[in-house]
Amino acid sequence: MASWVDTKNFSRIDFFERIDYPFHMGKKRLSKALASAGVSSRRGAEELIFAGKVTVNGKLVLKPETHVDLENDDVRVEDRRLSVEQKKTYYILNKPTGFICSNKPMERKKLVIDLFPPDIRLFSVGRLDRDTTGLLLVTNDGHFAQKVIHPSANIEKEYLVKTSEEITHEHLKKISKGAFVDGAFVRPVSVRKVRRGTLKVIVKEGRKREVRVLVQKADLTLLSLCRIRIGGLLLGQLPEGAYREIQEHEMELCFQPIPKQSFLKK
Repeated sequence: MASWVDTKNFSRIDFFERIDYPFHMGKKRLSKALASAGVSSRRGAEELIFAGKVTVNGKLVLKPETHVDLENDDVRVEDRRLSVEQKKTYYILNKPTGFICSNKPMERKKLVIDLFPPDIRLFSVGRLDRDTTGLLLVTNDGHFAQKVIHPSANIEKEYLVKTSEEITHEHLKKISKGAFVDGAFVRPVSVRKVRRGTLKVIVKEGRKREVRVLVQKADLTLLSLCRIRIGGLLLGQLPEGAYREIQEHEMELCFQPIPKQSFLKK
């Protein structure tokens, strides 16, 4: 059985710290090469390229489709050379409140990667906002991350919501009707009352603060929000602030379908 790790005593890592392992990959698209090297997901790598933070053999490159060979080309992200591929590692973290899903150092801000030991170069798969707790995948495998976050994966995410008001059928109906989030109209897959002041919401879009907006639009006061499931992968009893390594069969659970639920339950 996998053990969990208390993260309180670990310091922040240098995300682009160079580690001297042999690396063999041949020519690849620049965005794919960055993802293979554990810099970020492929989409995150493209954002770094477009932002002008990547050079190849001393020249700024703004096209993700540029082909490179990390064995022979001098590829740098923010002037840090990439020349190695780490062993792929995968974790689930019960993200605590107050932590941000970013690898960019921020003054007086706590980052999710602060919770991991200093010899591992990692990034989060997708994001949970600072005040949301719960299941977060953390890895150095950019291809796996891209597969999880890409809309075509159609993966459900389930959240446990606690409010200060008692939840009524009218509240559930309002949430189920959907709302505009970041300029796009979204509707949850299902909404279900668990007990007084507690409900579960399942979404697929994964837009920023989507569940918070849906709950607030229903005139409910949010007390806490916790993600408890990604696809078929469950948070389980992992304590807040702890993480554990996951195995291949658990990774596959992210993409496994679950039985359909009715759209609205009392």
